[in-house]
Amino acid sequence: MSMPVVSAKVSELPWELYICRACGLIYDEGKGDEDSGLVPGTRFADIPDDWACPLCGVTKADFEPYAAQELVRQIRSPISIAATSSSRRNAGTVIIGAGRAGWQMAEALRARDAAMAITLVTACNGDVYDKPMLSVAMARGIQPATLPKETGAQAAARLGVRLLAHTQAVRITPASRQLRTTRGTLRYRHLVLAHGARARTLPQLPDALCWRINHLQTYAKFRAALGSPPQRVAVVGAGLIGCELANDLALAGHRVTLIDVAARPLAAALSAAQSQQLLDAWAGLPISFVGGVQVDGVSASDTGKQISTTCGRQVGVDHIVVAAGLQTPGRLAASAGLDFNRGIAVAADTLATSVPGIHALGDCISIDGEVSRYIEPIGRQARLLADRITGAAAAPYAPSRVPLRIKTTSLPFTV
Repeated sequence: MSMPVVSAKVSELPWELYICRACGLIYDEGKGDEDSGLVPGTRFADIPDDWACPLCGVTKADFEPYAAQELVRQIRSPISIAATSSSRRNAGTVIIGAGRAGWQMAEALRARDAAMAITLVTACNGDVYDKPMLSVAMARGIQPATLPKETGAQAAARLGVRLLAHTQAVRITPASRQLRTTRGTLRYRHLVLAHGARARTLPQLPDALCWRINHLQTYAKFRAALGSPPQRVAVVGAGLIGCELANDLALAGHRVTLIDVAARPLAAALSAAQSQQLLDAWAGLPISFVGGVQVDGVSASDTGKQISTTCGRQVGVDHIVVAAGLQTPGRLAASAGLDFNRGIAVAADTLATSVPGIHALGDCISIDGEVSRYIEPIGRQARLLADRITGAAAAPYAPSRVPLRIKTTSLPFTV
């Protein structure tokens, strides 16, 4: 991709914003995109057609103009605010989860209905951030506190959403359309499950001795625990997240042991030749890949932690990060009697669950028993569900294959 040149005359025009329809990333012409080699002041029209979204990998054609201030003006107008405040006395739409899926669902609903009562329930603080940045932040010198683009309170105020932060969803009662939470019971007309998936639990890797980094709050604690001196870190799981984290930790100076049951890193996504290219790129970094082994257990001592493998190998480290995949929690789905098959089962064309009035999207769903835990589908899913909830015409949902960007910055891949 060739570098665009910014002329003085063009730079006098107002900078414009463009939003990725797939993942919601906003390209600001004034700021450019350093990761893609786009200097500040690069006009969107001047970006080469083969440029890819830094987060989800879709092309320039999947971006559209973003009129953020116009949306804020419409939502904050006296008519909209009055209608929203009045409608909160009635059952509206309740969204569970404040990750990308939850907030994109709120954005899509608000874009279609300025007066709808929307309540967002989340166990975290609801801050809006790009989760893929967690696996590249150290090498880029990004502190956890600067990762949020918007606080949960700010996003809720901007969208006219009632945010129940640090609140657990306990049980769904579909017959009465009620959601029990740790802050009381909510009535709903439509319920949207957007709570995502959680890091897989394995008995030989207990939570008390291992880190499972699946959201910003845990990541911030992990970074604080690392401190400034280089640490010995084991990453269990050499898939997408495990390899990205191992790469980032090593670039930050930590000694990393990357462990996987497969004989090579990223075995499910890369060819054998590509895996070797990645290992070659890591040759100058403090990364030791141990493949073809199974972790048998973990123990703690005054000097750190010890990992034992089934083949008798012992690995001494200071921290253990588990990146052994994700699983969809099934408790809420079971309480509502939802069909479940590796995730909340939804119809392939409508994304409808098995219970009327309950919808789901993002990492927590499965279609024909298959999960797709990537960024790209979430925006399309949110728009389709928003159309269905508000009664607008909705085109059938069609799963699509998009490029997967593997951010092992020593040698990134797009597959």
